[in-house]
Order: sequence, then structure tokens, then C-alpha cells
Amino acid sequence: MLYRTLGGTGIEVSAYCLGTMMFGSVGNPDHAESVRVIHAALDAGINFVDTADMYSAGESETIVGKALKGRRDDVVLATKVHFPMGEGPNRGGNSRRWIVKEVEESLRRLGTDWIDLYQVHRPDHTTDIEETLSALTDLVRAGKVRAFGCSTFPAEEIVESHVVAERRGLGRFRTEQPPYSILARGIERAVLPTCRRYGMGVLTWSPLASGFLTGKYRKGGAIDLTSGR
Repeated sequence: MLYRTLGGTGIEVSAYCLGTMMFGSVGNPDHAESVRVIHAALDAGINFVDTADMYSAGESETIVGKALKGRRDDVVLATKVHFPMGEGPNRGGNSRRWIVKEVEESLRRLGTDWIDLYQVHRPDHTTDIEETLSALTDLVRAGKVRAFGCSTFPAEEIVESHVVAERRGLGRFRTEQPPYSILARGIERAVLPTCRRYGMGVLTWSPLASGFLTGKYRKGGAIDLTSGR
């Protein structure tokens, strides 16, 4: 297995990362089967697992936590925060209020004391980036998070985050997770050069274009619009 350093953090991760968006009620409700998939990936040398609080409303994190019992020290665990979790106007976003609350819920579901990579799932234009970075920096200082990153941020907002981090003495985004495949190469224009400029690691989502590149869809065949993976 090929391993690479994650965005200047010193953390070594496998070139392949196991995504778990479809673990749980949205994709595969069979927890035992999902656990077997995770174990097979770990046995093959993959040490990087990515999930999010909103995947199947927390169920994916719970499954990942079950699978990593007894193997947590060998795994680089990534999850995310941003999308709404339940009812209420403050149960989502990138505010300090939500981040410090939701990280505790993710830790509980994952059955762990720390998260290796905590990612902001999307930009939040109602919250100052300084507030978001300050909250994430405090989580690192508290030992609950090892490093933090962003996902699907445009280049200009990545630049802004680094300028603010340097000006205010805060931690900075170490990774960006954009959509990227041979069919969707828009990030090559600005996002990838920006990540290179700041030494950020790049994790990609939907590298197989939601299954299109696997041969899943056939000419003239029916398309299930609810099945994106």
C-alpha cells in the first residue's frame, strides 16, 4: 500500500481512503456487512476512513465506531460537521456554538476520544471564518482533534481562511476535500493550485462520478436517481 503525508501534519495515510457515506439507512442498512467492508479495507492496508455526522443522520459514524473497536490506534479517522442534524435553527453550520457541541456527538457515536481530521463540510456564509477557525483551533488544543480541514470550498475562501489564520494566530485548514474525477476537473483551475500554494492535502469525493465511471449506467437502461453511489 502506498502512503502519503496528510497536508503537512506528519500523519501518514494510505493513498486510498474508505468513504462511508452509504453506510446506514441511506445506502446499506446492514451494519454487519458494513463492518466487514471496513475490516476488509483495513486488512488490505487502508488506514484512512472518512465519514460525516450527517451520513444517515449519524448512523454511519456509529457503524464506523463499531468497526474500529480494538483497532482505533491503527486508523486515521476523519469526519465532518456543517449540515443540519435534527430540528432547530442552530443545529448546523460552522459556528462555534454548533462545532463544540457536535464534535462531542461525533466522538460519542465513533466511540473514540479523538478525531484525526475534523472537516468543515461546506462553507457557511452566515459565520465569520475567524469564529470557525478559532473553535477548531481550540479543539486541537484540547486534544479532541488532531488536525482540521475543509470540504468543497472555492479557492478564494481557502485563501481567505489562510489569511485570517495567519493574521489571528489560529490553526489553518490542512486539507480540502473537493469533488474530482476525469469527468469533473474544475478544481484544476484554481482549487488545486491554491492547495499546492498552502501545502494542503487533497482528498477527493466522487472520484468515480457517482458510479458513472464504473459502467453502472448503460445506454438505454433505466436510471435510479436515488442511487448516487
